[in-house]
Amino acid sequence: MTAVSKDIKVTDKRIFTPDGALREEYRFLDEKSTAVEAGAEAAAAPPAPPTPAAPAPPDPGFSSVPEYDEDPGFGPGPGMGYGYEPAPGAPLDLPGAPPGLGAPTFFDLAAMLAEPVAVYLGDVPLPDGQDAENLEMARLHIDLLDTLRQKTAGNLTGQEAAFLEDLLYRLKVRYVQKRR
Repeated sequence: MTAVSKDIKVTDKRIFTPDGALREEYRFLDEKSTAVEAGAEAAAAPPAPPTPAAPAPPDPGFSSVPEYDEDPGFGPGPGMGYGYEPAPGAPLDLPGAPPGLGAPTFFDLAAMLAEPVAVYLGDVPLPDGQDAENLEMARLHIDLLDTLRQKTAGNLTGQEAAFLEDLLYRLKVRYVQKRR
C-alpha cells in the first residue's frame, strides 16, 4: 500500500494580530470608527444661529390636507385621514437619533444580533450584577446569526462576509468552552 499524503492549509481568520493590531483585511473597521468619531466631533461644534428666512415650502413627506375614504376598512392606512403620507423613498427620521451616524449597516445588524450572546454565556453581568447565563438562549442567538449567514450568502461584500464568519466562529468557540 502507498501512503497518501494530503496537504492541510490553515487560515488564520482572527481580526487582530498577536500584538493587538488590526489585520490588514480588517483595516476598514478602524477607518469606519475614525470616520464616525470625526463626524461626532463635527456634530459637537455649536451650530450657527439661524437667520430669518422666508417660510419653507411644505415638506413633500407629509400631506397638508387629510384625506378621508368612504370606507376606511379595518384600520389606519394611507389616505385614512391621519395627515401623514410618507413620500416614496423618503428617509426615516427617528426622534432622538444622534446626528451624523448615518444609516444602519450590515455590521450594525450583526453586532446587534450577537450582543445578547455574551450576556447569555455569562460573560457580561446584568446591570444589577446578577448572572444571566442561559446556554440555550445563547445557542438560539448564535443560530439566528448562522441563519442570517445562510440567507445572505452571495449577497454580502467580502468584508461583510468575513466579519460575519469571524463573529460566528468566535461565538461558537466561546459557546463550546462554556458547554464543557
